Amino acid sequence: MLTRKQQELLLFIHERMKESGVPPSFDEMKDALDLASKSGIHRLITALEERGFIRRLPNRARALEVIKLPEAYTGAAQVRRGFSPSVIEGSRGKPPAAPTITPKPAPAAETASVTVPVMGRIAAGVPISAIQNNTHDISVPIEMIGNGEHYALEIKGDSMIEAGILDGDTVIIRNASTANPGDIVVALIDDEEATLKRFRRKGASIALEAANPAYETRIFGPDRVKIQGKLIGLIRRYH
Repeated sequence: MLTRKQQELLLFIHERMKESGVPPSFDEMKDALDLASKSGIHRLITALEERGFIRRLPNRARALEVIKLPEAYTGAAQVRRGFSPSVIEGSRGKPPAAPTITPKPAPAAETASVTVPVMGRIAAGVPISAIQNNTHDISVPIEMIGNGEHYALEIKGDSMIEAGILDGDTVIIRNASTANPGDIVVALIDDEEATLKRFRRKGASIALEAANPAYETRIFGPDRVKIQGKLIGLIRRYH
């Protein structure tokens, strides 16, 4: 699964190589994705390489090889179900950063929804108090929900912006106590602080990684972090 920024970068590299046969520079990639610094591009390149979409060729400057493209790619950047996070566009806030495809009206059976409890706010930035009690409920399209128990959290902060998660968004979480490296998780630190970060392992320790170069990766002993769930979707409203 790719985030929106990862997919945008992959397709930009692919199109540039089709045009000129030479990968774009890091400065060109930074400008194309409207990022503040090249460190964000380094993170995206590493993530694409880890997921098997590109390969860095040794001993050659700017040497990148596109190994594969997203299944839904048809010549332009597209958004498909299965990318993390999936986003439901509403009627609040600024316009989306990436092009969107307007779906055809679906039959009533495909637009059925389920109710998910909203359990307060979660930090995408400096950790805040642990998850609260149910504050209210929201309706979520049934195709977003799989097996297991689910809950929703309102995002506070900007540490996950390069994963397409913005301040004020509502994330849909599948309840889970374990995670794989690269998953975006709800992490409870020392039983009192909760944060939304990408899960990594550093030897025996756990790393909670932001998707914003302005924030440092935080390292904890395994006994200090409890996984409370994994991100499966996102709802955004626009004013």
